[in-house]
Amino acid sequence: MPKPIVVLLALGAGGGGEGGILSVESTLVWSTIVLFAAFALVLWKFAWGPLLRIVDEREKGIREQVDTAEKAAAEARDLLAQHQELLRGASREREEILARTLKEADVVRTDLVGKARAEAEAVVVRAKEQIQREKAAAIDELRSQVAEIAVEAAAKIVKSSLTPEVQRKLADDFVASLPAAARDRRA
Repeated sequence: MPKPIVVLLALGAGGGGEGGILSVESTLVWSTIVLFAAFALVLWKFAWGPLLRIVDEREKGIREQVDTAEKAAAEARDLLAQHQELLRGASREREEILARTLKEADVVRTDLVGKARAEAEAVVVRAKEQIQREKAAAIDELRSQVAEIAVEAAAKIVKSSLTPEVQRKLADDFVASLPAAARDRRA
């Protein structure tokens, strides 16, 4: 046997017949049981009941907070998914706008280049026409001046033998032969 139990048994046996440590009195036992039951009833009514209600309310409050937190987390996940989808949509839209803008810019550039070429060709055509007009005017003026010079030269040379009508005919024939000679030189 262990030593503490032996010590307790010795103390209980050594007191003579009255009231050792291990002696049991029935009144004391019953009064202890009644007091314990009364104390338990009072605790149950005034302490355990309200304490259990407080614990239940606290547990209910915690459950509600957990449920609320889970709902908030689910909403946050949904909002995050929506936000990510919006970002993807915005990115796609940005890419579409960029592609459309590049196409439009290419069309505008092509259009501007075409207009510039057409305008340049029109300027060249107008310049060629102007050159032809000025060339024709210069040739006409040159013919006129050559005819006058020829008439004057011929008049000086043959002044005494030719009449003015004959001189004029000679000058006109000479002028008429000039374009044919100029054409022969160009060819």
